[in-house]
Amino acid sequence: MKATTKLYELGQSLWLDNITRGLLVSGTLRRYIQELSVTGLTSNPTIFDHAIKNSQDYDDAIRQKVKQGKSGEALFFELAIEDLKLAADLFRPIHDRTSGVDGWVSLEVSPVLAHDSPGTLAAAKSLHARAERPNLFIKIPGTKEGLPAIEESIFAGVPINVTLLFSSAQYVAAAEAYLRGVERRIAAGLNPDVASVASLFVSRWDVAVADSAPAELRNQLGIAVATQCYASYRTQLNSPRWQRVFNAGARAQRLLFASTGTKDAKASDTLYVEALAAPFTVNTMPEATLKALADHGAIGGTLPTHSENGLEKFATAGMDTDKLGSQLQDEGAASFVKSWKDLMECIASKSETLKAA
Repeated sequence: MKATTKLYELGQSLWLDNITRGLLVSGTLRRYIQELSVTGLTSNPTIFDHAIKNSQDYDDAIRQKVKQGKSGEALFFELAIEDLKLAADLFRPIHDRTSGVDGWVSLEVSPVLAHDSPGTLAAAKSLHARAERPNLFIKIPGTKEGLPAIEESIFAGVPINVTLLFSSAQYVAAAEAYLRGVERRIAAGLNPDVASVASLFVSRWDVAVADSAPAELRNQLGIAVATQCYASYRTQLNSPRWQRVFNAGARAQRLLFASTGTKDAKASDTLYVEALAAPFTVNTMPEATLKALADHGAIGGTLPTHSENGLEKFATAGMDTDKLGSQLQDEGAASFVKSWKDLMECIASKSETLKAA
C-alpha cells in the first residue's frame, strides 16, 4: 500500500500545495486524485508567479485579457479564478461525497491587505462570489489585523483558510475568531455550517534555527510546535464552547499542516509528512513531497492527542519560541508581500511582451 493511501485511510487529507494550468489541462491533477489520494489543493502568489513566469501556458489568456484592457491585479485574479474553478470542479465529487469536509481549493487575497481588515473582508467576499464554487476557500492571514476579517468573513458565510499561523497561540486566536463568527451566525438565526481550515506553517521553524540549534535538535522544532498545536486543536474541539456550536449544526475548523516540504537536503524528504500523521487534519504538500511520499514514504503511528511540553528542550537550548513565532509570522507576511510584488511584475512583463508580439 502506498504511504499516500495509508495516510488517507488514517483519516488525514492530502492536499497538493501547487497549481498550474499545465497540471490541470494535462490530466496530471486528475491522476493525483485517482492514484495518490489527493483530495484538495492550495495556492499562493509564489506558486502562480512561478507557473506564469516559467511556462507559456498562460500566454494566450494573458494576450486576450490585455486586448480587453485588463492589467495587473485584475488580470491576475481572472487567471487565478479560471484555474481554481477547474480545480474545484475536479474535487467537487469529493466535496459532495464528504458533505463539504474535503475537496477544497484555496485562493489568497492580496497580501498587501494584511494590515487592512475592512479591505481584506471586502476582497474575500468579492473573490468568493466571483469564483461561484462552493468548495473554494479564501485565504486570509491569521495576523492581528487578519483576525477581525476572518470573524466577519465567517459571519458573512465565506469559507476561510486561515494562513500564516506559526504557533499554538496563533492557532487558538484564529480558531476563536472562526468560532465567534459561527456563534454570531447562530445568534442571528443563520446556518452555522461555514467551513474553515487553520494552516500551521511547519518547516520554517527549522529553517529559522538551522544555524543555532544543537545537532541533536536539528529539524525537530517544527514537529514539536506542530505536535503542541495538534494537542491544542483537540482540546479546542472537545471544549464545551465548541460542543455547543456543533450541537447547533456548525462544523469543526480543521487543522492544516502547511510548509511540509523538507528544506534540509540532509534530512528525509518525507520528514514532516511522516511525523505529522493525524486524523481529521490536512497536510498540504509540494508536488515533489507528494511524489516522494508515494514512492518511498513510511507511515507509522499518529500524533498524540495530548502533548507533553516538547518545547522545553528548545528553551533549555536558549530558543525563545514565543518570540520566534511572532517573528516568523511578521517575516511571513513581508515575504508574501514581496511574492505578490514579484507576481505583479511578472504579469506586467508578460503583458508587455505579448502585447508587443
